[in-house]
Amino acid sequence: MTRAEWIEAGYLFAALCFILSLKLLNSPATARRGNWLAMLGMAVALAVTFLNEAIRHYEWIVVGVLLGSIVGFVAARRVAMTAMPQMVALFNGVGGGAVALVSLSEYRNAVNAEMSLPWVGLITSVLSAIIGSLSFSGSLIAFGKLQELITTRPLTYKGQRESNLFLLFSLVVLAGVLWTGLPSVWLFCAMIGLALLTGILFVLPIGGADMPVVISLLNSFTGVAAGLAGFVLGNTALLTGGALVGASGLILTFLMCSAMNRSLENVLFGAFGAEGGTMATSLSSGKSIKSYTVEDVAIMFSNAENVVIVPGYGMAVAQAQHVVKELTTKLQERGIDVKFAIHPVAGRMPGHMNVLLAEADVSYDLLYDLEEINPLFPQTDVVLVVGANDVVNPAARYDKNSPIYGMPILDVDRARSVVVIKRSMARGFAGVDNELFTMDNTSMVFGDAKAVITKLISAVNQY
Repeated sequence: MTRAEWIEAGYLFAALCFILSLKLLNSPATARRGNWLAMLGMAVALAVTFLNEAIRHYEWIVVGVLLGSIVGFVAARRVAMTAMPQMVALFNGVGGGAVALVSLSEYRNAVNAEMSLPWVGLITSVLSAIIGSLSFSGSLIAFGKLQELITTRPLTYKGQRESNLFLLFSLVVLAGVLWTGLPSVWLFCAMIGLALLTGILFVLPIGGADMPVVISLLNSFTGVAAGLAGFVLGNTALLTGGALVGASGLILTFLMCSAMNRSLENVLFGAFGAEGGTMATSLSSGKSIKSYTVEDVAIMFSNAENVVIVPGYGMAVAQAQHVVKELTTKLQERGIDVKFAIHPVAGRMPGHMNVLLAEADVSYDLLYDLEEINPLFPQTDVVLVVGANDVVNPAARYDKNSPIYGMPILDVDRARSVVVIKRSMARGFAGVDNELFTMDNTSMVFGDAKAVITKLISAVNQY
């Protein structure tokens, strides 16, 4: 085989690895193997790239790979599970920025060499620069919101839509000028600057509650930009990998919107949560609640035959997954059937709860999706809600004035008894009261989830 054939064979192998890894990532039981397969594909793609005779400075690639590997390894080891969405946003932004720089470099090289890029190459260079830049700046804003470096509330202003439309129109005009064949690196840089500004102004008006959807959409953008860059560079692995990321990110975006019963337009332009519900501290309805002690809950467990645990962001914040696992084992030792109910958008991103529970070695067999668990709630003795809020609010079924109306929820209110562990009566991301808390079959236990469940484990031993 020639050198070029080895390269193409390596890229084909990498593409197959990427496709198979996506299939394996579909299930928690096979996700780890999927990650390893994706890493193998990426390693092979990198290795055969070094066979490319057109590369003149291998040392810079080695330095880039080493630096990226070190930063990625350290970040992945140190980041808290609750901060995983921020890290995804940051890494996604870096990917988008890299694509924009590659496009700029290719365009500048062509201009300096007084070469004219073929029209297909010119179109893809401009598009990948725009999309990559927009994804870079938008992802950094998403990171800032999730990390609470900037306010998580939607930042809206008068004339916001008009100014965004003007920015898009300006981008189209600049792209059109470059597509006519006018060679200008400065104009290309100006277009990148405008795309960066567009990414910032498009994400700032979106609330923190919708950041997972935004990150997924921006991840799709980065994939598309990378695929276009692969077309420019003639790199099959980059083209295939970018297409897979773009398509899967877009599918995930629409699945998340569907899980919240909202359109993508509403997520991007609806300024959801602008009224700042997380700052509320009491129920506006004035209805009373029942506050229980851990001993009361332990007695309830002693009389239960089956228990469903609903994990939420509060569990993630408290890092309570390990004590939840310990409690599960205690209940199972007493002959109680224990299941976990996982809402599609529980936590800060899809799969967040699955990853947390997997970290604590909770068996995959105990995890039930919304469609599987909802029919079982009427026969459930006790539901333990750990830090979840909007995804268990019954008002989503009927209150047409509620911002979460129509969102599929976990029907925990239909269980015989519900215990909710929360720090306070603060509202969820949607900014609305949760009527579950005032229902006759619901009891509240206030406190940090990890501390409460630790006490609950001790109390269970006494009854």
